[in-house]
Amino acid sequence: MFFAAVASAAASAAASPLPAFSRTKSPCMSDGLAKEHTQSAMVSLPSSHKWRMVIAYDGTKFAGWQYQQSPPTIQCLIEDALTRATKLCRKELCLVGASRTDAGVHAWGQVAHFVTPFMFDSLDTLHSALNGLLPREIRVREISPVQPQFHARFSTTSKTYHYKIYNHAIMDPFRCLFAYHSTYKLNPVVMREAAAYFVGKHDFTSFANAAHNDLLGNPVKEIFCFDIVETVINYAQCKQSTISRKYTSKLHLQGAVLQLEVEGSGFLFRQVRNMVALLLQIGREALPADVVPQIISARDRKELAKVALSAPPHGLCLMSVNYNSDILEPPQGCPPSSFGRTHSVSKCKLPFY
Repeated sequence: MFFAAVASAAASAAASPLPAFSRTKSPCMSDGLAKEHTQSAMVSLPSSHKWRMVIAYDGTKFAGWQYQQSPPTIQCLIEDALTRATKLCRKELCLVGASRTDAGVHAWGQVAHFVTPFMFDSLDTLHSALNGLLPREIRVREISPVQPQFHARFSTTSKTYHYKIYNHAIMDPFRCLFAYHSTYKLNPVVMREAAAYFVGKHDFTSFANAAHNDLLGNPVKEIFCFDIVETVINYAQCKQSTISRKYTSKLHLQGAVLQLEVEGSGFLFRQVRNMVALLLQIGREALPADVVPQIISARDRKELAKVALSAPPHGLCLMSVNYNSDILEPPQGCPPSSFGRTHSVSKCKLPFY
């Protein structure tokens, strides 16, 4: 019944009045692979319409963003939902993501674009259909029309990642999927001192792993800010009084969450996780803070490997992908952006018993 209702919603979107079009003329800028690196991939043909999506997902059980059938990836599942909702094939949709997040990495603000040879009357129906077709770990937060020259990957001005660390002897089971557990007491003061060395434009070769089937690219990236925010977690512990037989609550320190927030012009393969790994060693006071510029200047991944391994993926989350405001301006004649439908009930229609 659930999927039948979703399919009906998707069908109604496809059945809405649309300009006549020929599928043979629909453009295919890129499928996220080799063609993505060409200049022509950045501009769609005049007969096409481009749409931007903001996507959130729990990456725990997925093999990252990049397309592959088995095991399933985020891109694969979104393309499947788009295909069913729009009746277009994968090559016609040309879905491209802003960041190729690794297996196990989460996202709150992943951005992707796709193209269609027709204009939508309303994006709300498509938005509802996509979230109905996707697994509950993946949600499209926003769909909006964008300029033809917009490109989810190449138009970015910066990206922001957060890495969460739960710092206590015992892990909070409600945070275990989204935070790395450190049983070592971390010193956030020296971690902030070390993180400041990353800020600025540097050659980050020492912090980049060799990507599969991909070149390293330009290793020079600019880090705009690198902050460490500490949040103390207090829990109420209930105790029973043997005399009054009443429960009393007492606050006690249970642990702390360190959130490492980094914004940069771009990041190399596993760069963020490698920077976090080094900061963890510094936070444990196993290394001094000034080791950071030494490893940066070495421009050799082996130098970092001597003192730190990559931090695990589940603590990392892509929070936002940022663009210049002018390129996000919608073209004339396009439907308004969809942020999801809200429903309200003015009168209960169910009988009372």
